Amino acid sequence: MTADEITELFTRDGSYLCARWRRPVAPVIFGLADESLGIFRSVIHAAFADAGHPVTDTDPEMGANLMMFFCRDWDELAGIPDLDRLSGQPDLVTRLRGADADAYQIFRFEEDGAIRACLSFMRMQGAMAGQHPAMLAETLATRALLTFSREVTASTELASLIRAAYDPVMPHSARDPSHALRLAARLG
Repeated sequence: MTADEITELFTRDGSYLCARWRRPVAPVIFGLADESLGIFRSVIHAAFADAGHPVTDTDPEMGANLMMFFCRDWDELAGIPDLDRLSGQPDLVTRLRGADADAYQIFRFEEDGAIRACLSFMRMQGAMAGQHPAMLAETLATRALLTFSREVTASTELASLIRAAYDPVMPHSARDPSHALRLAARLG
């Protein structure tokens, strides 16, 4: 993966942002069948372990900081208490319905720019509903590890990039595209 390709992965609207987690990740999953929960938990733990980042049961300030919501229709999200406050987007359900989106992700950040929380919303229809739970879990865990500017799918190449970004000498957050050069050097 070249520095230019890495830059593209973290550039949105002309601005570069590559952020990773600083605090341990405390995941919680809503709306999945019981038989899929164990798969998702295992995959999330494995993805963060591969990055060298800890997973815990609870965050002392927020309880959970990686939240995944699954529904068949966006209107189901309207039943989540305080969704507007949680997401910071009072019209989230209307926007998702209007965009006919299948997935949406929101990041919250620490003062130093590190990821503080990640909320992932998935509408389980069409191709997404037919995916094997382990494949879907791997993709969602990958997307939650770093602030990718576009949808990505888990791969060996991305796993190497994630490990490079979680190298202890790398910053928790970078806004300068030269950061991509440092990541590319670690991949070589």
